[in-house]
Amino acid sequence: MHRRNSRRTALVLSAAAIAAVPALTACGSEAHPGAAAVVGGQRITVSQLESRVNEVRDAQQDATADSAQYEQAIAKTGGLTRNTLHTMVLDRVLHRAATDAGVTVSRKEMQGMRAGLEQQAGGAKQLEVAWLQQYNIPPKRLTESLRTEIEAQKLATALGADTQTQQGEAAFWKALATASKELNIDLNPRYGAWAVSPRARLVEAKTPWLKQVTRQAPADAQQTA
Repeated sequence: MHRRNSRRTALVLSAAAIAAVPALTACGSEAHPGAAAVVGGQRITVSQLESRVNEVRDAQQDATADSAQYEQAIAKTGGLTRNTLHTMVLDRVLHRAATDAGVTVSRKEMQGMRAGLEQQAGGAKQLEVAWLQQYNIPPKRLTESLRTEIEAQKLATALGADTQTQQGEAAFWKALATASKELNIDLNPRYGAWAVSPRARLVEAKTPWLKQVTRQAPADAQQTA
């Protein structure tokens, strides 16, 4: 079971303080009709991206009391399409890096993390609302998001990277940069660029594990139950 004091999750961190992280490498600029991005030879189609965005919009509408609140939610997430794509790509990069490092995530670990977060949030519904508001993750994608959270933490542990130090953070992002190159990412310019900049802020990717892994040491990572 995870230690209570190890759950320094994104839920309890400042929503405004996304950590500075190195942007990964865009490895191509080829035209791919109908594709928002190509990652590891697999297309993320424009229709798939739009479907993910619609999931968020539908969840936002369900979570708001009236049209005025819904319009406010939309206004706060004006770059949702681009942000969603960058998050989808970055999550795949992380998964590849974790796989390369031999990291696996069990259902028991996901259940344990979810139970702990629900307790902190005050219930399952409250957790779903928090993840939606902070990270634009709809309830149906919450388990998937938690899996990625655990992957990031366990990857840092596997690398022996204390991500509270510059050296550890550099080791973590070196692994992701390697995975990015392996996947030969080609982002449709319509949605931005997978830019090379060692001191850039990857603000497009609004995903909880980014804040988590850059704010805690591997000693605080999730442990296999």
